Amino acid sequence: MAESSAGSTVGRAFGTAAVVAGGLVLATAGLAAWATTRVARTVITPVRRRPQNQTIRGFDETLGTVTLRQTPDASMPGRFGMWWGGDTGYAKLGGLIERGDGTVTRELERVEFGELRTGRARISGYYYLRPDELGLPVMSVEIPTELGQAPAWVFPAPDDAESGRWVIQVHGWGASRQEGLRAVRVFHDSGFTSLLASYRNDGDAPESVDRRYGLGGTEWRDIEAAIGYAVDHGARSIVLMGWSMGGAVVLQTITRSHAMEHVTGIVLESPVIDWVDTLEYQGNLLRLPDAMTRAAMRLIEAEWSGPITGQGAPIDLRSMDFVARASELSLPMLILHSDDDAFVPSTGSRALAEARSDIVTLVPFDVALHTKLWNYDEAKWTASIAAWLTRREVAAPRR
Repeated sequence: MAESSAGSTVGRAFGTAAVVAGGLVLATAGLAAWATTRVARTVITPVRRRPQNQTIRGFDETLGTVTLRQTPDASMPGRFGMWWGGDTGYAKLGGLIERGDGTVTRELERVEFGELRTGRARISGYYYLRPDELGLPVMSVEIPTELGQAPAWVFPAPDDAESGRWVIQVHGWGASRQEGLRAVRVFHDSGFTSLLASYRNDGDAPESVDRRYGLGGTEWRDIEAAIGYAVDHGARSIVLMGWSMGGAVVLQTITRSHAMEHVTGIVLESPVIDWVDTLEYQGNLLRLPDAMTRAAMRLIEAEWSGPITGQGAPIDLRSMDFVARASELSLPMLILHSDDDAFVPSTGSRALAEARSDIVTLVPFDVALHTKLWNYDEAKWTASIAAWLTRREVAAPRR
């Protein structure tokens, strides 16, 4: 999963179920079934409308400031995007200027579009919206997948770079290719071509028949197609980078694809290492009864639940525990995760790093929330990836 707004979408479903569970669920089995179904469907249904869970209290475009209601996202140092007006307006926010009584004032770097006004808003890790904002050469391409042509962006490596090194960016739940724009510069400076892929049901790539997420269990096929595209266009050493649910997609890819000859390493940012752990964490965070969380997961896994959840095939969540499957992994891996991630717990990342200390490098953060590590501390985030990429086994193309 990715973006705090996407997390809020799932969180609201869990939260609604928790309210029901705390009251009327005990009175009727029907309401319990409704709440369980709502949770299960929300987890696997692509989000199209993101909640605006922040509040703009005031602004001064002349001074370049905006005042927000104090929340964890609004209060975190760093650079962010901000949407308002039902996503009709977008601005870039800079660092914190001051904290008030229940408010924070931040630098207003630039209003990209829309008329700034007070009211509901949302903070986004998407600092860049368009590929041309990076000031690098870029091409829009289409990748042939089993469902049709999936659009992608390709940022060629520098002219003087060693040819053949590519990174394929895999975005998270409720996100899009824009999520990976933050990572293009560090890979470009390290001599890599960047391919920012789309995958089924993300709003850019073709939809599957059921229009549901497979939580990595189906999306990996589109990333396998992206690997094929990269190889056909000169890739000889490929790093896969997954954000949030994109991490689960990457882990499924490397354990299920037959196109792994040129994949030499993976980078995971705020990743889902274990779906059961992640969904249980969400349920506990929102005080959902354990029985209801387990029931929602059973629905997702059941052969018979398609008419209820809308999914075309069951999802084997137990097979998506890569702490349990740690022995199957062999590629060098960099994991970046914040311990205060309130959406995907860092416990899975830490457990995998401990289980496979021979191949896993873990870079922990403390207060960077979910998929906002670059935003919070760009220097640390960039330096960690750059240092890891210099390792011979990752950077050297396979012969």
